[in-house]
Amino acid sequence: MKRDWATILGSFFHASRFTHHAWCGSGAFLPVFTCVRYTMKDIYLLPLGGVSAKILREISSWLEWQFGLPCKIAEGIRLPDGVYSPIRGQYCSCLILQKLRERKPQDALRVLAVANVDLYVPQLNFVFGEADLISGVAVISLCRLRQEFYGLVPDEALLTDRASKEAVHELGHTFGLTHCHNPNCVMHFSNSVSDTDRKGRRFCTMCEEQLRENLRKVMADEEQGAF
Repeated sequence: MKRDWATILGSFFHASRFTHHAWCGSGAFLPVFTCVRYTMKDIYLLPLGGVSAKILREISSWLEWQFGLPCKIAEGIRLPDGVYSPIRGQYCSCLILQKLRERKPQDALRVLAVANVDLYVPQLNFVFGEADLISGVAVISLCRLRQEFYGLVPDEALLTDRASKEAVHELGHTFGLTHCHNPNCVMHFSNSVSDTDRKGRRFCTMCEEQLRENLRKVMADEEQGAF
């Protein structure tokens, strides 16, 4: 059963928390920042509407590996009211981010929503995703990542690869990374799905170094706020 925004976002996973020290000891992480001893906040993966559990698990796993942070999958909820444009036949990602900002739980380090619908911002025909650096929320769409959108045979492996890239890309923005000129870097801008296919799933050396620095700052701020 799907639940409303206020309920689900107000009660994100009350499971026991990892400390980063314990998480480092689990062996399933990429050590991009220095371990600190405090209660660790998670990245939350929030399905909007019907999203495959399998692809969510794949995305979650890849996010954990790339960012070295625990990632939890929230219960799926419906798309919020007021974000659909009947004129365009698309959903406004800016308005979705606004809803996420308003209801972001305190125990979430970042929130990434995953939707199956086509997204847009007013100045563009479509977007694969959008992120808000200040509030730490982001959204991606699977719609144009599907082969079926282009009249082709479905390919779940390709969809998962594309979705993982876009998820890392948008979360990278929430951690202060900008678009990269390296066409092989996951932070390279995708103007089409072909661009997404050409770029890699990982950060280039420069973006990874910047991410390390930014994550250390984020974790230092979180540690200060915990005491």
